Amino acid sequence: MAIFIVPVIGVVVIVLLIIQLINKIKINAELKKSLTKYKDIIDIDSEVSKRKADFEILESKLSELEKGYKEKDFALNQDYLQHKAIYENLLKEVSLLEENLENISYGLYKPHYDFKTSEEYKQRLENIINNEKQMIRNESAINCFIKWEVSGSRVEGAKMTKQYSKLMLRSFNGECDAAVAKVRWNNIGNMEARIEKAYESINKLGATHQIIITKDYFDLKLQELQLEFELQEKLYQEKEEQRKIKEQMREEEKAQRDIEKARKEAEEDEEKNEKALQKAKAEIDKVKGQELELLTEKIKLLEENLQKAHELKERAISRAQLTKSGYVYIISNIGSFGDTIYKVGMTRRLEPMDRIDELGDASVPFDFDVHGMIYSKNAPELENIIHKKLDLKRVNLVNLRAEFFNTTIDEIKIFMNELNLNIQLTKIAEAKEYRKTLSLREAQGGATLKIEKEIKENTKFPDTLI
Repeated sequence: MAIFIVPVIGVVVIVLLIIQLINKIKINAELKKSLTKYKDIIDIDSEVSKRKADFEILESKLSELEKGYKEKDFALNQDYLQHKAIYENLLKEVSLLEENLENISYGLYKPHYDFKTSEEYKQRLENIINNEKQMIRNESAINCFIKWEVSGSRVEGAKMTKQYSKLMLRSFNGECDAAVAKVRWNNIGNMEARIEKAYESINKLGATHQIIITKDYFDLKLQELQLEFELQEKLYQEKEEQRKIKEQMREEEKAQRDIEKARKEAEEDEEKNEKALQKAKAEIDKVKGQELELLTEKIKLLEENLQKAHELKERAISRAQLTKSGYVYIISNIGSFGDTIYKVGMTRRLEPMDRIDELGDASVPFDFDVHGMIYSKNAPELENIIHKKLDLKRVNLVNLRAEFFNTTIDEIKIFMNELNLNIQLTKIAEAKEYRKTLSLREAQGGATLKIEKEIKENTKFPDTLI
């Protein structure tokens, strides 16, 4: 029995060892699998170091790329600024040669001189030109900073310098003369810049020979340009003043003719009625009854006509004696200029409406409306006072002969009250022709729409066009 037990125990031990071995193999396999699966976690420091090194490499590459792009961007900006400066300089030079109004900046020119007459400008201009000639004769218009020698000869060097100086002066004077000849109200700034540009460019060419045109000569040329421009402006102003004086003279002559004509007509009417009255009075003793009544009525009518003719003659004589008497009128034309533009003018006509009708004849598409008519013994002075009151309201700030003002009747009333002129101003403009035109235009527009609608409704198009 004991012998049997021993083998059994051995078998059990062997089995247990086998089971233990199998479990150990399984544990090792699972451990190996776990080590393979979690090797990166287990070796985390190594992984961090690796990733950090890769990041530093990428950061270095990005830094190099950023630096490269910044350098390229800076170079492009510098190149852009350089070419922009060249473009603007070329554009400026081109604009100096162009006379297109679209390319001109209409800045206000500040006068350098304030002479009262064109003759003073001409005298000053003549002095400037004489000074230029004197500088050329004195050889002070141009300077050479070195005494050149040609083939060892100072004489030949001086000759070369003189010829080159003459060439530079001729070029500069040519540019200046062209600018002076072309100077106008709308290009004075361009012409000044053109002379300055010519001065700089020619002096750059002379730099190789160390020859320059002097600043004093340049200043004289600039003064010549400015004087010529201001002379032209003064001549224009004097021409406008002469035109205004001549217009006033024509108006006064016409007024005098009208007054003289009215006086003669009144004298003729007076004489005619006087004769008729005397004849009627001589016949009054010869008639009776109904004829007497009719003759008495006729005498009364003749006496009234005689009185009217006498008053008209006296009025004409009085107006003829008062050489400055006339009417200051306030008129508007909303169809032509809008409802805030008023003309304030003066006429010495015996019938002032004759002048208003003339203004509306051909120069504007509609008739003028009268808002006020002021009689004055000194109409030109009254007109001038009102114009000064409205000076800031002028439509045309250059030509003061244009007597139009951007204002309102209420503002004009305020000025009239300040002048103690107790007159009645009409605020509403009839504008008859203008308002009728608007009505007709509206009617035409409606008729046109109606016709277009009928055409669309009654016109049949082929199926191929639908």
